[in-house]
Amino acid sequence: MNSQNQIQRRFSFEFFPPKTPAGMEKLQTVRDELATKCPDFFSVTYGAGGSTQERTIDTVLKLHNQGIDTAPHLSCIGATRNDLTELLNLYKENNINRIVALRGDLPSGMGAHGELRYANELVEFIREHSGDHFSIEVAAYPEFHPQATNAEADLINFKKKVDAGANSAITQYFYNIDAYFYFIDRVEAMGIDIPIVPGIMPITNYANLVRFSDMCGAEIPRWIRKQLEAYGDDVESICKFGEEVVSEMCSTLLQEGVPGIHFYTLNQAAPSLKIWENLNLDALVSKA
Repeated sequence: MNSQNQIQRRFSFEFFPPKTPAGMEKLQTVRDELATKCPDFFSVTYGAGGSTQERTIDTVLKLHNQGIDTAPHLSCIGATRNDLTELLNLYKENNINRIVALRGDLPSGMGAHGELRYANELVEFIREHSGDHFSIEVAAYPEFHPQATNAEADLINFKKKVDAGANSAITQYFYNIDAYFYFIDRVEAMGIDIPIVPGIMPITNYANLVRFSDMCGAEIPRWIRKQLEAYGDDVESICKFGEEVVSEMCSTLLQEGVPGIHFYTLNQAAPSLKIWENLNLDALVSKA
């Protein structure tokens, strides 16, 4: 296909910071199950405007200290340079060496964007502060960012993040493989050759999937949407169909040479593990 298939594959899992001690206990169990797959790293999300900052920090440090690299999401919206400097110092002191750098969303009621407005400015700031200490992940949008003025502008914004010093990218989840490959063709034509890892969202709940997709601009292809609608409240059928669809999609992506998979777990182990097993990823990881 393209230069993406020349890159060593990596596999990772994403969590969100739990709100309660019981949620943290559950996440610990999920983490332990997924750790058996020897992922390259875990990542932990960061709420709009840094609204989950303390929980993100606590979760990252707890998981990272258990032996698998854990990458905090870091957004610049609503943050000052001093805020960001303190966080970067904290992560460096705790031997965190990977960051997912994002613009982030402005929470309702918050009037100020902060001192940095865009993800490329955040990447540049991290490089100025920390040199090459952090491997920096950025977001990629195969179906284009919902707030982009147009498709070309979105590609230019992505290039700005790469030029600022991003090492690799994780995509928004998608179910349209052609969108991913078209995006790869476009950015490689712009001279971009960093790894662009597909983000994969297992399908377990139709209502939640529609809500997430409406917020982030991810398309649910009509044939998938209609089939999920037909199952109504039959959770077992939704999960079985979702597992088959996503496993087949991932199989095609891997056959075409993508540089890995990043699983959006929603703090659940079983859906990602079923896809992992269907793809026989243990064999791929053991060869790495």
